[in-house]
Amino acid sequence: MKRKILITGGAGNVGGSLARRLVADPNNFVVVVDNLLTGSRTKLPQTEGENWRFIKADCNRMDEMAPIMCSSGFDYIFHYAAVVGVKRTLESPRMVLDDVKGIENVLGLAKSTGVRRVFYSSSSEVYGEPVEFPQRESTTPLNSRLPYAIVKNLGEAYFKSFYQEYGLEYTIFRFFNTYGPLQSTDFVMSRFLSQALTGEPLTIYGEGSQTRTFCYVEDNLDTVQKLLNDGVGVNEVINIGSDVEISMLDLARRIIEITGSKSYITHLPALTEGDMTRRLPDVTRMRSILGRDLTQLENGIRLTLRFQQEIAA
Repeated sequence: MKRKILITGGAGNVGGSLARRLVADPNNFVVVVDNLLTGSRTKLPQTEGENWRFIKADCNRMDEMAPIMCSSGFDYIFHYAAVVGVKRTLESPRMVLDDVKGIENVLGLAKSTGVRRVFYSSSSEVYGEPVEFPQRESTTPLNSRLPYAIVKNLGEAYFKSFYQEYGLEYTIFRFFNTYGPLQSTDFVMSRFLSQALTGEPLTIYGEGSQTRTFCYVEDNLDTVQKLLNDGVGVNEVINIGSDVEISMLDLARRIIEITGSKSYITHLPALTEGDMTRRLPDVTRMRSILGRDLTQLENGIRLTLRFQQEIAA
């Protein structure tokens, strides 16, 4: 019997990549739900087959989600639907807060329809301005005022509460900058690559001293697939990222070098909110699950670059 899996936000970067991965296994039947606000049909599985379908729907509307979930009998849910992108979330805070409805809808329906386990895409933003390095899953400072971070923190509390009261098992992923072929230019890695390929200036907010780590999408997917297939990580919070830190200025320089671009770097005014000074996760648990080395940054950039060049051609 096929496993029935629901992916909300499955027309986005990580959700779409996960959908493609899971659809490749004929033992899965995958339903992808997305309202296409920031997602795209081009990120859906590209193969024809009888083991997946796409439904345009909004998780924040119970009248749209209830028929999908009550009629399907899902075994697992990946709740990845969310308003994303720093600029978008800063400009539309009410839209971000509305995502709480989607969390409530998915969990309430999952509890009532026999779902075995729910997976939640939280974010590195729950750490706010960090109080320790590396950033460990056991620490959640709750010091960020941004609606996006608040919603992700609240979402984690919802998942834990539904397990405590109803026994609905969960796994929470704190994603740290997952990049890859399907990522849009709303995010720094893809924006830099796009700018470099077209010869445009690479734009950096402030001096570029702020640091991030970058996780190639295949590392993310391999970890998540092992968690699903092996039944591990139940009722855990797990950082999904890389432990190699790089400043935005150095990343821009690296991309110009790798692409051989004639682009130059230009500096925009620093963001007044949302651009944390540093990110560095503890990925000990992720490494133990993955069971292999993480993809080196330069290799991941080259793999993503190759895909973008093929599309351009």
